[in-house]
Amino acid sequence: MSAAVFDAVVIGAGAAGLFCAAQAGQRGLKVLLIDHSAQVAEKVRISGGGRCNFTNRWLDARAPQQHFVGANPAFARSALARFTPQDFIALVERHGIAYHEKHKGQLFCDRSAEDIIAMLLAECEAGAVTRWQPCAVKNMAFLPEPQREPVGVRYQVESERGSILTRSVVVATGGLSVPKIGASDFGWRVAAQFGLRTVPPRPGLVPLSFDAQAWAPWAELAGLSLPVEISTGEGRARVQFHEDLLFTHRGLSGPAVLQISSYWQSGTPIRINLAPGIDLAQRLIEAKARSRKHVANELSAFLPARLADTWVARDPAWQRPIAEASDRALRQLGEALQRWELTPTGTEGWRKAEVTLGGVDTRDLSQQTLESRQSGLYFIGEAVDIAGWLGGYNFQWAWASAHACASALEPL
Repeated sequence: MSAAVFDAVVIGAGAAGLFCAAQAGQRGLKVLLIDHSAQVAEKVRISGGGRCNFTNRWLDARAPQQHFVGANPAFARSALARFTPQDFIALVERHGIAYHEKHKGQLFCDRSAEDIIAMLLAECEAGAVTRWQPCAVKNMAFLPEPQREPVGVRYQVESERGSILTRSVVVATGGLSVPKIGASDFGWRVAAQFGLRTVPPRPGLVPLSFDAQAWAPWAELAGLSLPVEISTGEGRARVQFHEDLLFTHRGLSGPAVLQISSYWQSGTPIRINLAPGIDLAQRLIEAKARSRKHVANELSAFLPARLADTWVARDPAWQRPIAEASDRALRQLGEALQRWELTPTGTEGWRKAEVTLGGVDTRDLSQQTLESRQSGLYFIGEAVDIAGWLGGYNFQWAWASAHACASALEPL
């Protein structure tokens, strides 16, 4: 059986892979899109509570380090500048998809993430993209000059549906997060095969966990949420977010913790201000002169009552009417709540992670085209050592890196 011939083969039918294939196809290239799963874009489907947080208006392409994590976040600048959130919004609007801004520039579909998936598939159809699904890639080889027939072919890809000859291969297989939807280490294996460097993967945008015994008093607060200021790191490496915190049975989650988790290093503490924007100690001391309430009741004016009760139960000096508490005790209480320092034992791992930190080392990739040092081999999206904040930034990197790559692909 003769091999199928394509200008480009895109491996991975997620957000980045679909968009890259569509863009390349619409440029006139003959494109094959392969995925080992029968479904496309599962991460798109489950994101944003099923409504897909598809981009973020606040993204500043001139300073990607503000919203992206990696050994060199500035690597993302070129692609992000050439395909902006406004460019993707224009595409969404052309397809008549209704959307809304929810929080801090985050854009969601009004109806369903299925609208974005249908748009991506329609764009692939417009580019006459061939899709093989489900179809696993068995192996891939870079052909020596004498074996390159037809002219321009550089790779031979063996798949479950047969052999493929192509000029370019684009790896868009994502990372290791959310294994239940088919996450794999395919990108790392391909990089290793061709001698490319990688940054070891670890879970990002993930809940943090704590020692079960030490966490027991706080586990009773599972489900409680409140706005906080959270930080980690020291000096110039210090990172801080103002977001909502969520208590869980095993630790902490919510947007605040998911954001900080991408910067947290094992064995180091996180610091939480449970009452940002006020001087809590001063407020409590002022309340002492006019209130007959117990400390916990007075504290519940600033914190959820369950949290106030749990915190006050830690010290007898706080378990009394506020008028009977010493200024020193109230000051200690206020400062403890606004300087809560605790050290996680780990994270909830790949099962709960929303993104993969690490990936193909950007030193081995072109920031203009996403082509690797291995001629004709490209890596895009989550397979690269670029990860975004919560809030649509990772999808925008998928669209932008896919667009940069598709713009550089050439026909046989």
